Amino acid sequence: MVIFLGAVMPSCASAQTEGRKSISPASDVKGMPERELVDTPVPIVQKGRLPIKTRAGEFEIPIAVSRDWTKPQDDVTRAVVVIPGWPRRDLRSGEHAAEVAGAAASATVIVTPQFLTARDAAAHNLADNILRWGEDDWKVGKTSQDAAGISSFQVVDEIFHQLANRAIFPNLNTIVLAGHSAGGQFVQNYAVLGRGEADLGNALVHVRYVVANPATYLYLTNERPDSNGDFSPFNAAWCRSFNRWNYGLQAGIPAYSPRPSSIDELKTRYLLRDIIYLLGTADNAPDGDGQDQSCAAEAQGATRYTRGRAFDAYVHILAPHTTQQVFEAPGIGHSSYRMFSSSCGLAALFDSLGCDSASE
Repeated sequence: MVIFLGAVMPSCASAQTEGRKSISPASDVKGMPERELVDTPVPIVQKGRLPIKTRAGEFEIPIAVSRDWTKPQDDVTRAVVVIPGWPRRDLRSGEHAAEVAGAAASATVIVTPQFLTARDAAAHNLADNILRWGEDDWKVGKTSQDAAGISSFQVVDEIFHQLANRAIFPNLNTIVLAGHSAGGQFVQNYAVLGRGEADLGNALVHVRYVVANPATYLYLTNERPDSNGDFSPFNAAWCRSFNRWNYGLQAGIPAYSPRPSSIDELKTRYLLRDIIYLLGTADNAPDGDGQDQSCAAEAQGATRYTRGRAFDAYVHILAPHTTQQVFEAPGIGHSSYRMFSSSCGLAALFDSLGCDSASE
């Protein structure tokens, strides 16, 4: 069941039926190149609204929540927050995974925000206080293109704040922030820069990050993999953007407060976080749809799968005893629904048994 927040909304039953008819695993198959899809208004906007206070007043972002988080939910012990992909359409991949997981997800609340663009807002005649970002901006934490001017990361901060409310979720002990493709980039970037864990206050909640099939990774130093799988300082003369945000931390870090005191602080904090890199072994086409083929991306490897394996190796060089690990979904390509509902996807999201491809 999807709960819709806000003062005046359609009934839950009618809105839920609308969403399930229009958004299904089949919608993960795109009928046009991803870049064109990204630039096309979304067919559906989440009916729920999450209010966010800003210096310019109160703004809102569309959101779906599988429980009514305005009332106590004593049985909920886990929250899974799913960041949709670049086209902003795969809105039920988290709910679909929970359905497949069955009993393992029975004590879980699924939260899915939707980052909209100006085209989306215009197509659906949305109010001026609905947050909106540039098509390429929300996934890397840049500021919204409205009067609020806030980083997309602040949306996750507010979701974490809502989940940490012990009056609503007195027994919540785990938050999983998961994203696929551009959503995976968002999650990995947020794991580096985000302040949500610090804002949980006295709530004893463990946070896990699930980074699934992103096009690229945010590196913490200037090393990149070579053809032999070794890591060495990259020659910037070959690609001047290789270490800029969101490929690296040299420059271009988005305006998001508080600013980090040092790159070393970000690096140390990131390596201590619980992160699972969820990779589809069939997401291995060098010219795949939506694949980043810039020089900065190519410096990380040829395909999404090889870039993920390389980044995992890099993390273990930086911190040999890190708990971060790779879960591989055999034979699965670039699909959020299939990735999250695979055995390893369910293990990453809900700690289900059955994933035998985990490696450290």
